[in-house]
Amino acid sequence: MLSAVTNIFVAIFQRLVIWGESLWALVLLIGLGLKALFEGKVAAFFLQPLTQRRVFAVLRAFVPNISLKRQVMKAYENTGTAVVTRRSDVLDVLNRNADFEVVYGPRMRKLTAGENFFLGMQPGWDYTRDTSAMRLAARMTDVAEIVQPRAAELAQTIVENSGGKIDIVPTLTLEVPWDMTATYFGVGGERRQMQEWTTNLFWYLFQDLGADPQLDAIAMGQASQLRDYLDGAIAERKANPTTTPDILNRCLELQSADTPGMSDLGIRNNLLGLLIGAIPTISKASCLALDELLNRPDALASAQQAARADKDDLFAQHVWEALRFNPFNPVIYRRATRDTTVAPSTFRGMKVRKGQIVFAANFSACFDRLDIKSPNSFKTDRPWEDYIIWGYGMHECFGATINKAVIPTILKPLLKQKNLRRAPGTEGQIDTGTSNFPQHFHLEFDV
Repeated sequence: MLSAVTNIFVAIFQRLVIWGESLWALVLLIGLGLKALFEGKVAAFFLQPLTQRRVFAVLRAFVPNISLKRQVMKAYENTGTAVVTRRSDVLDVLNRNADFEVVYGPRMRKLTAGENFFLGMQPGWDYTRDTSAMRLAARMTDVAEIVQPRAAELAQTIVENSGGKIDIVPTLTLEVPWDMTATYFGVGGERRQMQEWTTNLFWYLFQDLGADPQLDAIAMGQASQLRDYLDGAIAERKANPTTTPDILNRCLELQSADTPGMSDLGIRNNLLGLLIGAIPTISKASCLALDELLNRPDALASAQQAARADKDDLFAQHVWEALRFNPFNPVIYRRATRDTTVAPSTFRGMKVRKGQIVFAANFSACFDRLDIKSPNSFKTDRPWEDYIIWGYGMHECFGATINKAVIPTILKPLLKQKNLRRAPGTEGQIDTGTSNFPQHFHLEFDV
């Protein structure tokens, strides 16, 4: 009886805290929003992670689930928009594959000039065939045995040779994942060209909500070039075999064993999808994590201490916590395959119409006080399950294991340096240029 009464009081107190936090967030949003409006910086204001966090805090407390007739998403066919912000509802949407489907298939088929890639597939034979075959080619043990040691050596060399001044995007955060595609994937191509192709094609597939016709034209041209390159690389490797333990060779070995899905076309399409998901994601996540640490002197000092002591697990926890506050992607979207309900039998229950795009706010889910302990504190002892960085469920990023190893490996040599700091002025801020991805980020340290 006493336990039940205690739980009731705890629940009431928790709700009061949530409402208090959300009301304060609303006050700040109104005040700072008016300031941004007066200064003509409204768009930049709402792109800030802190602003988005405050918006989600208000929504979680008062309107956790929203259904609209308006079509926010223009790139994929839909009948409207829904937003879910509570952690339990976000995970529910991402787990219900029969009710909420991935939508990337049509654009993926345009990039491959025909076939889908497994990130755009629903559960079924094609998905199982392709993911199973590619997991035989890209073995989990490769990360510790091949990928991470190479990344660590290269990142260390780059930082050591920088002389205390470094533009980390072209020099480090793009260079290391590109090198991985060259040495481990076996299809790196020309460095700058591959970096440009994969960045634009990732943007086109996953982040072009407005269906920009100029981007569409660029993506079609670059996808054609990437297909031609991959077709040529596969033919060249078959004509001149090597013994390198890379993904391309493993795919060709599977082809020789008549593994389903490992035709030349299947290999090309799977490699195309992996390339698009590898280079820009690792680079952007590395920059965002470091940017957040630089904004937090105490966390930066703690991360540097862990890096210098080679406490790699603790150092990585700093990186993931930084990405919780400054995420690569604040929402994951799905489309309703039929009329259904989110959070049924609750006061926040929401009917979702067939065809609606549902934005599952993973950024919001990582700050839901009902499920996350001390959500507004920077903590380095959180369980991995608290984070939703690379998606969730069946369609978690195929390269999540690589990302989890490589991103801290890229950043560690930098964090070991003395007096690590931003370069003066705007150069010390992330410059995305005309894209949604970092192009430049200048840092300095004492040598």
